[in-house]
Amino acid sequence: MSLPYIQANTNGRLHAATEPTVSPLNRGFLYGDGIYEVWRTYDDTLFAWEEHFARLESSARALHLALPATREQILSELRRTVAAFRTVTGVQMDLYIRLQVTRGAGAIGLDPALADRSDFVLLVQQCPVNSERVVQMGLTLSIAQSLRRNPVEALNPAWKTGNYLNNILCLREARARGADDVLILNVGGELTEAATSNIAFVRDGEVFTPALEAGILAGITRGLLLRRIGTDVGVRVREAKLFPGDLAAMQECFLLSTTKDLTPVGAIDDVHFSVGSHSVTSRLKAAFAAYTRIYAAEHPELKV
Repeated sequence: MSLPYIQANTNGRLHAATEPTVSPLNRGFLYGDGIYEVWRTYDDTLFAWEEHFARLESSARALHLALPATREQILSELRRTVAAFRTVTGVQMDLYIRLQVTRGAGAIGLDPALADRSDFVLLVQQCPVNSERVVQMGLTLSIAQSLRRNPVEALNPAWKTGNYLNNILCLREARARGADDVLILNVGGELTEAATSNIAFVRDGEVFTPALEAGILAGITRGLLLRRIGTDVGVRVREAKLFPGDLAAMQECFLLSTTKDLTPVGAIDDVHFSVGSHSVTSRLKAAFAAYTRIYAAEHPELKV
C-alpha cells in the first residue's frame, strides 16, 4: 500500500520522506537520543508556535542537547518545507508538521560526547482527521495491564523525546484487545494518559484531568483547556488524582492532542461514556475551534 506523500527536510535539504537520509550512526536511530515537536495549521496558520517551541527548548535542556538552529531559522525551514509539500501535492488543507532533533551521529557508544553535532528532520503531511465513527461514537480505550508509565524520576514523560517504546508496547496490548487506544497507569496505579494524547473526564459538568505529577506530557491542548477553553464556556477544569475505580462515576471522557484537539471517548474497557452534540465535550470542542479562528486572525505572521 502506497503512503500519502510526506515532504521531508533534512538539515535544510528538501526531499521526499521515502528517500533515506539519516546516517546509520545517528543517535536518534541507535538510541532514541533525540526530541521532537508536532505543530498543525488552522486556516494556513501555524498554531501555538511559541508554546510548542518553548516545550522543545525545555526538552532540549532536559537532555543537555543543543538545538541545531535558532527559532527564526527553524521557522524559515518549516515554511520552505510546507511550500515544497504544497507544490508537490497541491493540498491546501490543514497540515501536520513534525520537527525531529537528534544529538547527531558519531562513534558507536552511549557517551553523548561521541556525537558530532545535533541535526534536524522536518516532516510535513496532511493533518489527520477523525473518522465519522469516532465523531459519532467516540474512541474505545483499554487500560494497559502489563506495563506502567515511565516514572517522573526515570525518563520523565514531560520530556517529548523520540523514545516511545513504553507507549508502543502499551498500545500494542490495547490494540490486541480490540481497542483504538490505550490508557496507561503509573506505578502508583493512577490514570495518566493515552499513547500520544492527554485525557480528561466530565463528572456533573466539571472536567477532571490527571496532574503533571502523575507522569504525563504537558500537552499544549491540555494547557489551553485548563487556562482558557473551559472558562470560555463556563466549565470548571481542574487537575486531580484519578484511579480506575473513578471511571464509573464519570459521564464523559475525551482525549486531547495537537492534531485532533478534543476527541470523544465512548468506552474504556467495560465503562461507557456519553458522546454527542449535547455533551460538555462537544461544547468544549466548539470553543476550542472558535479559539483557533481567533488565534489565526491575531497571528498573520505565522501564515505558512
